Amino acid sequence: MAEHTRRTVLRGAAGMAVAGALTGAGVRPAAASTPADPTDRHHPFLEGVFAPVTEELTAFDLPVTGRVPGDLNGRYLRNGPNVLGLEDPRAHHWMLGEGMVHGVRLRDGRAEWYRNRWVRSSQVTAKLGETCPGPVPPDDFACNTHVVPYRGRILALQESGPLPYELDGELGTVGSFDFGGSLEGAFTAHTKYDTRADELHAIAYYPTWDHVRHLVVGPTGRLARTTRIPVADAPMMHDFALTEKYVVVFDIPVTFDAAAAGAGAPVPYVWNREHPARVGVMPRSGGAVRWFGVDPVFYSHTLNAYDEGGSVVIDLTTYPAPFDVAGRTTDGPHAVGTARLERWTVDLRRGRVRRRTLDDRPQEFPRVNEELVSRRHRYGYSAAAAEMSVAYLAGEGDPPDRAFSNALFKHDLARGTAEVHRLPRGAAAGEAVFVPGEHGRREDDGYAIAYVHNPDRGAADLLILAAQDFTGEPLARVHLPGRVPLGFHGSWIPDA
Repeated sequence: MAEHTRRTVLRGAAGMAVAGALTGAGVRPAAASTPADPTDRHHPFLEGVFAPVTEELTAFDLPVTGRVPGDLNGRYLRNGPNVLGLEDPRAHHWMLGEGMVHGVRLRDGRAEWYRNRWVRSSQVTAKLGETCPGPVPPDDFACNTHVVPYRGRILALQESGPLPYELDGELGTVGSFDFGGSLEGAFTAHTKYDTRADELHAIAYYPTWDHVRHLVVGPTGRLARTTRIPVADAPMMHDFALTEKYVVVFDIPVTFDAAAAGAGAPVPYVWNREHPARVGVMPRSGGAVRWFGVDPVFYSHTLNAYDEGGSVVIDLTTYPAPFDVAGRTTDGPHAVGTARLERWTVDLRRGRVRRRTLDDRPQEFPRVNEELVSRRHRYGYSAAAAEMSVAYLAGEGDPPDRAFSNALFKHDLARGTAEVHRLPRGAAAGEAVFVPGEHGRREDDGYAIAYVHNPDRGAADLLILAAQDFTGEPLARVHLPGRVPLGFHGSWIPDA
């Protein structure tokens, strides 16, 4: 997109809202100048396990219950919103908080350190009284959604505008990253890395585009190909799916609302009943997209996808329609039901999509062994955090009893079964990431690791489970010196 167009979009109050859309694209909306109403106290995404931490910590030689496996040598990093300097809770939205990365360094059976650091965008450095690291990129924002390894770098990711921010091994911010000057315009929070092809794939969207973009970063580390996919109404596309043959995009009824942006809404994306829900399948090399209609639903995250004969199989989490990303009476998203795990099979020969529920228990943030991205998988991992279910359902009456569970799931999708590692009340579980063992030959030979709130200590533990003994006692609980608020996504960054 031309720079003059970007400046036009970002001008004025409406532009501030656009730039601070669900994805945090651009400048954070200014806090309201009026004082907070003392009777307005319901801000679930600023309370309890969501409450932002107020300082950056560094701790060495962390205490451990159990034993850290000796082949876990690397860093576990997780990103999430952690609002900095909030003046008025009414101006807050959970998904707009400045990104903070929490990390634990494991080596030779020891938990060497814990660090948490804000991503140093120009706004964050100004609030902290620091100097911005390098030039200020367009649509600057402290990326708060994901953190991934890429060709020896660590990248904090956002969608719909901001460039990634590169971090160093101790979570310091190096600066914005544009893949060697080859990336212009928006990027994504959810990339898919195909290990065999050595390709990084992304689907990018932006409020003023009449299309979304399929981006491919090749083995050189530069953008190798961009394919524009026409869409109407500027839909939000938070995630997508990748197989060995195809790219799959989800055009759902959450679309940009110019009127809401003009009124200064912090999240100008709305449930649009006039926008049809559909799934698009396009060859990875580009070309025509085949569209398949589906019943309205909010598509959340992809576990994985693969080709099967003349079909494409996608395992994913969904919420029932309608879904309000802006929230109604709270400072975060609003759902009419809890997320569940589904399988969508796109039959390319018959031209239809078959939907099947794999597990209807509340769960989110599905993950797979990353070495199998785009290829057939058997196992998947997900998390249930009671506080998240309750916060999303705020205002809809009493949540179902099962929404109050805290657990990690291991799904055996070949057998249609699931193992559940149950956690105590108040032990909110974050995303579980699979880490392959050093000599693992089976898909599930390795570990599932996640940050879990420890209500007895009022701080977080890094939980390390043996994936092949998922319901057994944790191999290790690494005790962190502070809380890790419920947030979004992370990665295992192995030592080179």
